[in-house]
Amino acid sequence: METPKRRRSATRARLLEGALEVFAERGFHGASVEDICDRAGFTRGAFYSNFASKDELVLALFQATTDRLLEQIAALLPDLANQPGTLLDAVLGLLDEAAPDQRQWHLISTEFTLHALRHPEAAAALNLQRAMFRDQLTRLVEEITRASDLQMSVPPQQFVRLVIAVHEGARAQSLLEPDLVPAGSLEHTFLPLVLDAVSSRT
Repeated sequence: METPKRRRSATRARLLEGALEVFAERGFHGASVEDICDRAGFTRGAFYSNFASKDELVLALFQATTDRLLEQIAALLPDLANQPGTLLDAVLGLLDEAAPDQRQWHLISTEFTLHALRHPEAAAALNLQRAMFRDQLTRLVEEITRASDLQMSVPPQQFVRLVIAVHEGARAQSLLEPDLVPAGSLEHTFLPLVLDAVSSRT
């Protein structure tokens, strides 16, 4: 028998899935609560019993992404000492896996970032989510550099910010010009040069 907690969790998951599709199709401002409910198969009451606003729902999408990242990093860390792999492959792989549909996620994250730039409360909440995301990637970088005997000349947090900036900028270009800029090509061409410039073997 399904418990109320499990039903609530399933409702939230379906609302998030529906919102992801509707936001990507119609935009954050163009999508209404009714649109999201229709796509998920629920009423407005179900929406407002789980989320206070569309802002809160988008932040829940970011949180779900961060949670997936946490799970993936937790699975990777125990094996790093024996099989560290390459730092960039691990970080870029996680960035891609955290958002399987790159076009869909880029549309939503870009539009909500613009929304946050105009609304301080949304900006504060988004910054908190992004900080959690960066903290986990930084933890991974620190563990890999330790296991690989690498010494970085810049703080790992700054390196992670740069990787994210390059990844997000490259993703926009590859989505617009996929034939000229294949997905991942810019990151895998230029980030190794950056890593070589800011790291050395101990």
